[in-house]
Amino acid sequence: MQFSKFMALALYEPALGYYAKNARQVGRGGDFFTSVSVGPLFGHLLARRFLSWHGQAEVNGPWRIIECGAHDGTLAKDILETIRRLNPAAFETLEYVIAEPLPLLTSAQKETLRDFQEQVKWAVHVDGLFPLPGIVFGNELLDALPFDVVEWRGREWQACHVGMENGNFIWVLCPPSPALLKELEPLGTEFPEGYRTEIRTGFREFLKPLTRVMKKSLFLWPDYGFARPDYYHPSRSEGTLRTFSKHRAAENPLASPGEVDITAHVDFTAVAEAALSLGAHSLAFRNQGAWLTAVGREWLLSLDGQPQPTLLRQFQTLTHPAHLGGSFHVLEFAFHDSSSAPTSMQDLHRLAL
Repeated sequence: MQFSKFMALALYEPALGYYAKNARQVGRGGDFFTSVSVGPLFGHLLARRFLSWHGQAEVNGPWRIIECGAHDGTLAKDILETIRRLNPAAFETLEYVIAEPLPLLTSAQKETLRDFQEQVKWAVHVDGLFPLPGIVFGNELLDALPFDVVEWRGREWQACHVGMENGNFIWVLCPPSPALLKELEPLGTEFPEGYRTEIRTGFREFLKPLTRVMKKSLFLWPDYGFARPDYYHPSRSEGTLRTFSKHRAAENPLASPGEVDITAHVDFTAVAEAALSLGAHSLAFRNQGAWLTAVGREWLLSLDGQPQPTLLRQFQTLTHPAHLGGSFHVLEFAFHDSSSAPTSMQDLHRLAL
């Protein structure tokens, strides 16, 4: 079995998958932390970015936010509370859609968002939504999309499939499919023997349905990852595949499928290429610290003479290079936006500088 199929079953199979069985994986009592775990400030700053876009886009009338990978709904709650407080008129015309196929998570989200029943709706598939202007985002969603594992052997790529031996799952090296080989071509051939890494091939298929139900729109993805040259550097010989359980990282996703989170860093170049192929304009690619500092400038200036130590501690954790500010990045791209926006991979890489 391809590892991407094994991973999809281990995480999302309705009866046994990791995300299907538990709605509280995030936070101190779960398996891993996210920026949401730091406190409500992350959602507050995201809401400010969304409202900034809403004003710049001159949206007059209904608009939509689609959140992918909403976990238990905490981030949605933080965002909705901030939009309601900062711009009541925009809040009244907002439709907040959570794209969620798993019933257990939907139930947890509805409980968290019980005070926002008029604004929030749920969709297993977004295809049925009427096109509206707005925003699509997912916090640490891209890293949870299934990926394949490959290994460089004898001057060629081998796909690391999953087999079984004596009742245990094992790695089995197999020739890659033609489709996978095509995705591997941009990586080159200068790798040490035994170099192992990950590659996601489904970004375009993931994004395309979302583009169909949005008009003028901003897509925004905070996650941990790199641009392609850093991701596939020859010195990163063991890849970035990790599992998480009770805040402990491990590297064997075959040991306890369905019981642990499986993840790998994001190749943001691949995400951007998929978006550009669908007609997007690249807007920003920055580490989370720089991005949040820019987004939060107005909020920071408003604190003059009114210190808020709890929120400032949250901001420092979210932006400090040694914490979340350096290891996470934010990729933004837009559809049907200004013709002066950067439109090439070269422009995207310039934005990252």
